[in-house]
Amino acid sequence: MSYAKPALAAIAVAFTLLGACSAGIPVRQDPEEVRNRYQAHAGAPIDHFTRLGRYDGWEALGREELVLFTSINNAYLLKVSPPCHDLRTAEGMGLTSTGGSVYARLDSITTRGWRCRILQIRRLDYRRMKADLRRAGIPAPAG
Repeated sequence: MSYAKPALAAIAVAFTLLGACSAGIPVRQDPEEVRNRYQAHAGAPIDHFTRLGRYDGWEALGREELVLFTSINNAYLLKVSPPCHDLRTAEGMGLTSTGGSVYARLDSITTRGWRCRILQIRRLDYRRMKADLRRAGIPAPAG
């Protein structure tokens, strides 16, 4: 029984450390809530946007919708045609362009061997979205 006190102390320390470690792990947000947030900050559909040779990142919102980050403050909500296997599990994505621009109904994203035509492009007011998220205490997407 002389081991009971040190064992209880070790268990208490372990739980304290576990709590401290998990405090820094972000909570996974509801995918529908994230999608709705992007939708609320998206403008009217546009025909195209200028592509400067690269993009900074992307975030899948569902099977046929994604956000494409073209710079630190610019992003576009893209709707693509099926069959575009679940974008949420895709590890990489390519993007076609025509004459230095990406056009709805002409250009595509490619992932997992699928070529998915871009049906709709909507520019996001990404600066306003980040400001709204800061005010709500929600971390902005990494983009």
